[in-house]
Amino acid sequence: MAKTIPFPQHKSTRARRNKAELLPMPRASAEDLALQVHLALASLRADGTQHDAQALLHAHVLAQSIAGAGYGALTPEQVRCADEAILACFARGGAEDDWRLDDAQFEAVKAIVSVYDHQLQSAPFWVLAEASERLERMRTGEARQPMRKRA
Repeated sequence: MAKTIPFPQHKSTRARRNKAELLPMPRASAEDLALQVHLALASLRADGTQHDAQALLHAHVLAQSIAGAGYGALTPEQVRCADEAILACFARGGAEDDWRLDDAQFEAVKAIVSVYDHQLQSAPFWVLAEASERLERMRTGEARQPMRKRA
């Protein structure tokens, strides 16, 4: 299974935030993370891997968490269409080892990736780190903990 995106973990979400956590992540780091997701998306357009599908699933979940904290906007329709596209990709990949997105699925996931790309470059680092922690808790089956909304 693919690892979650490696944002540094916080000791406590209630701890006082330092100045660096209030700023967006460094541009080079944001671009590296975005590139990984864009490459996974491009790969699934033709003939990708399960790893590519997992990277998109992680970005999809992170984008929703970050939007829920008030950074970036995702419509319910965008989320639903991307959910369906990613689920179809996993179903096809699991059944036929055919890891790809058709044109409509590609466009649905591309909309989420575009929002995620912008979030990486604009949301405060603490929001990205909390979203990553939440994704990791989801992966390990721990109880859900809502993110605080700020913005």
